[in-house]
Amino acid sequence: MEFCMKCGAKLECRFLENEGMIPYCPVCKAFRFPVFSTAVIMIVMNQPQDKILLIQQYGGDAWILVAGYINKGEDAEHAVRREVKEEIGLDVIQMQYQGSAYFRKTNSLMLCFSCLVDAETLDGITAEVDRAAWFPVVQAQQEICPDSIAQKFLDGFLQRKGKKPSYADNIIP
Repeated sequence: MEFCMKCGAKLECRFLENEGMIPYCPVCKAFRFPVFSTAVIMIVMNQPQDKILLIQQYGGDAWILVAGYINKGEDAEHAVRREVKEEIGLDVIQMQYQGSAYFRKTNSLMLCFSCLVDAETLDGITAEVDRAAWFPVVQAQQEICPDSIAQKFLDGFLQRKGKKPSYADNIIP
């Protein structure tokens, strides 16, 4: 954040006790904590957990994970269900929080969830998605956009999944 969201003045970093270096507006004489969007990104799996759904969007040819912004007043779990239904037309039957990462390109905090959906049909894809396909787990790792936040989340999930006895541990119904 370079400019004050209230007056537009250039911000400078100042030390704030118990916080560290924080943007400060010399005109408003106030600290301005960073503002960013919050989004969810989902590793969508079929019920046997042997396939992962990847999508292509906005005219691109990169395979990515389903994702979307959390609406004002909405919790992350509701956003997961809504985005999967909006984009793919499938219902989430289980989900599990996986972790988070800041995505500089869109100034967003990305909350990653893995989820199981009720079916593998792709006839409910909406205009938000150019193309969707189910990939066997190993192939999904190979197809996902390299050096992307989606790849980071997918690789981390699969690495942890290999060490866990069951997907059903700590799930959110």
